[in-house]
Amino acid sequence: MTTPSLRFGIHDFLNARPLLVPLKEKASEAGFQIVTDTPSALADRLKSGDVDLAMIPSVEYFKSADSYRLVPDVCIASRGQVGTVLLLAKKPLAEITSVAVDVRSRTSVALLKILFPFSSDTKIHPVAPDLESMLAEHAAAMIIGDRALTLGDPGPGITVYDLSEEWFRQTGKTFVHAVVAVRQGINLDRARQDFIQQAKQEGRKRIKEIVRAHTELARVDTNVLEDYLENKIRYDLKADEMAGLTHFSHLCHEHGIIPEKISLQLI
Repeated sequence: MTTPSLRFGIHDFLNARPLLVPLKEKASEAGFQIVTDTPSALADRLKSGDVDLAMIPSVEYFKSADSYRLVPDVCIASRGQVGTVLLLAKKPLAEITSVAVDVRSRTSVALLKILFPFSSDTKIHPVAPDLESMLAEHAAAMIIGDRALTLGDPGPGITVYDLSEEWFRQTGKTFVHAVVAVRQGINLDRARQDFIQQAKQEGRKRIKEIVRAHTELARVDTNVLEDYLENKIRYDLKADEMAGLTHFSHLCHEHGIIPEKISLQLI
């Protein structure tokens, strides 16, 4: 009897492509059907049962931790400056009352609320990630993912904050942007777990190829992109990443972003 394929959701930002590219090439023989979408949409699709496992924002894992299990030793994390989670502000942080945020992510919004001293009445507005219109209507804007890599110099009067760098400055811990979560009742057997690990290792060896094939960022210096994948993004969910993830969950609880403390559950 053939084991049915599992629907594996993963976003296609550059930071996920070292995992995505090898997965897509051999998905059918490993028992996966790969589904690509934005991080926030994948979180919704995993919750609704439209996919069986997915790379989702870490805060979305926290919100449904009782219903999910983490795939071991795979994530997207950073430790210090990363360049793809940016807050651009026209005013001092304490004076900001309206922030436009990229509609595609949710972990970054939670991190924004934790890290910065906004007033209690500051409004967060999820919108399409167009920096010019965001800053035309709001005092600050948050851009994530590939679009952040193409920003260049934002011009005079704009202060840029790297949220990963700020997290590390305040906590000294690794920040886990996204995890791979499996819905309860889905059997991710050892062979498929091993395949995910093998894809991760293979993708790391193909960084130059992956960068050159990612035509959405063709205008960005390939050396910058290679450095980003090789030195700024971390893909292993090990002790440092688990500690950072746990600390983030506690802070989310303290700030009312999630209703109760959770314990991280691996498969």
